[in-house]
Amino acid sequence: MFTLKNDLLEIAIHPTGAELQKISAVKNGLEFMWDGNPEFWNSHAPNLFPIVGSLKEDLFLYNNTSYNLGRHGFARHSDAFTITEKSDNRLTLKLSASEETLQNYPFKFEFLVTYELVENQIKITYTVNNSDDKTIYFSVGGHPAFKCPLFPDETYSDYTLRFERHENSETHLLNLKTGLLNLQTEPVFKIPKAIALHDHIFDKDALVFKDLKSNHVTLNSKNHGDIVSVYFEDFPFLGIWAKPKAHFVCIEPWQGVADSENSTQILKDKEGIVALANNKAYSASYSIEIHKRHIA
Repeated sequence: MFTLKNDLLEIAIHPTGAELQKISAVKNGLEFMWDGNPEFWNSHAPNLFPIVGSLKEDLFLYNNTSYNLGRHGFARHSDAFTITEKSDNRLTLKLSASEETLQNYPFKFEFLVTYELVENQIKITYTVNNSDDKTIYFSVGGHPAFKCPLFPDETYSDYTLRFERHENSETHLLNLKTGLLNLQTEPVFKIPKAIALHDHIFDKDALVFKDLKSNHVTLNSKNHGDIVSVYFEDFPFLGIWAKPKAHFVCIEPWQGVADSENSTQILKDKEGIVALANNKAYSASYSIEIHKRHIA
């Protein structure tokens, strides 16, 4: 486990998947991330690459050849990340293409995840370098899970997600059996700038947004105020999810979404896919802010 620490926060990153697994207040010991209880969900904050969501039949087509790839890609389970940079407040881990990855994803790449601790914020940056001699196609995304409720005197329904701007976006519904978008949408915003959490909000799986006006969203407790904000300006899609009745909520900045049920399965045509020319680099960042009243 790798740690970064300043006067306010300490974070821990596991080398498998370069996964953020802990955000702690230095002074009062409050833990802000989900603990990974396997009874519900044994992850904390997977890094999604080279796809986001599920593929139709778990495969994509490239140059008339089919390749199998599981939900959210292989980076989150990889033990092959290596350190390229480490200081007290900054860490970069890198995953490179290998014979193993080429079997399921026929592109040479470098996927780097950088964590930077700046006062009460954690900045997470994804960088993809194309080391192939052809254009590569990919998506990236974050999947951080935050403890909810945070305090013992609360329930899940004491929390709302408050958006930066007034929203009328609808969630794009998923097929519960396949994880694919079923081309239907449903209203979510009963309050113009907020979504109230409750035990059944994720009975139809994740909330998937494609056209939000907001660039950040805040997890708010009616008893304790703003807890955590996630800033995602570089990402066009946002997922919000939890296992039903589990004590966490994921706020997920995405460059890409699951396949739709009518997908052609052609990778270069996948919604949200990034086409990166050879010898070029792609970068996108999101930030997690822990509000200072809870870490002072």
